[in-house]
Amino acid sequence: MIPIRKMLPRDRSAVYEILQQTDMFTLDEISVAMELIDVYLFNSEQKDYLIYIATGASNRIVGYVCYGPTPATVGTFDLYWIAVSPDMQNRGVGKQLLRFVEAQIAEQEGRMLIIETSSQERYSPTQEFYERNGYTVEARIGDFYRIGDDRLIYVKRFEPLRGGEE
Repeated sequence: MIPIRKMLPRDRSAVYEILQQTDMFTLDEISVAMELIDVYLFNSEQKDYLIYIATGASNRIVGYVCYGPTPATVGTFDLYWIAVSPDMQNRGVGKQLLRFVEAQIAEQEGRMLIIETSSQERYSPTQEFYERNGYTVEARIGDFYRIGDDRLIYVKRFEPLRGGEE
């Protein structure tokens, strides 16, 4: 098991480097990711984003995940970002981060986790990762990101930890 902890301001530059090194995100996408990180780190009133860091040897940051409750829903959460350092990919770090988020959601009696990604061929490892971890495509919006680049919406539903309804 790899240690996972809340993100701290000192982690910001390491996460930025991971986002760049993965070579999966555009500059605009990295800018959005950093904007969410800044909201999380520097706005103590916000409740939309939760960000956790995975650390490897010598406490080096090897991945991060950003998720949060979906506004105006009951028990629905969105996974906004998950990224793992290229040298640590395919070693279970992403899976541990995803399982961590799922456990956090279960503790909050969450019902489902929604994840969006691109339909582009370069995202097929990402799509396969979600599918291997029990997520299914529930919606596809054609030409969403740009012409020929559909938005895939993955969903995983969870059983409630506690019985009965309120």
